[in-house]
Amino acid sequence: MLDGRQRKNIKSGMSVAIVLKQDQNTGLLTDGIVRDILTKSATHPHGIKVRLMSREVGRVKEIY
Repeated sequence: MLDGRQRKNIKSGMSVAIVLKQDQNTGLLTDGIVRDILTKSATHPHGIKVRLMSREVGRVKEIY
């Protein structure tokens, strides 16, 4: 499985599961398709921040 903390593993159009800001306490994941990659750095310890096609923003936890 690809690591959601590595920017190089994430491309626009991929199916991912993200955790939204309001769901960080519960760990609830939201599935979607990557629209934009928002994190500029190559890695991030909590996951790369992306915007989904649904316009939701969160950090990648799983890549499908």
